[in-house]
Amino acid sequence: MFDLGFQELIVIFIVALLVVGPKRLPEIGYTLGKTINELKKAFQGAKSEMEQEINEVKNTVDEIKQDIKNPLELKNELFKDMPSFSDLRIDKHIENIARKEIEKKE
Repeated sequence: MFDLGFQELIVIFIVALLVVGPKRLPEIGYTLGKTINELKKAFQGAKSEMEQEINEVKNTVDEIKQDIKNPLELKNELFKDMPSFSDLRIDKHIENIARKEIEKKE
């Protein structure tokens, strides 16, 4: 983590022994180790929660992407029941009405 060698660790141990004293050194080492362990657990918990939230957001985005359709498919779906322009021509409707009238007379 800090890339400390054996010699650096010995120097740190000697300084700690001189500052704290031989009686309290094991107690401080234990407390320091316990604190570091609790910090690791806290960071891992926060990391897992963040990853879970990110996965939920990704899943939501994926669902939205699936719901969005290709614009042409959407246009075809919206206008599938509408008559075409050729069906809307007035002269064609007049012709159909005239044919029906002629058929009735015959």
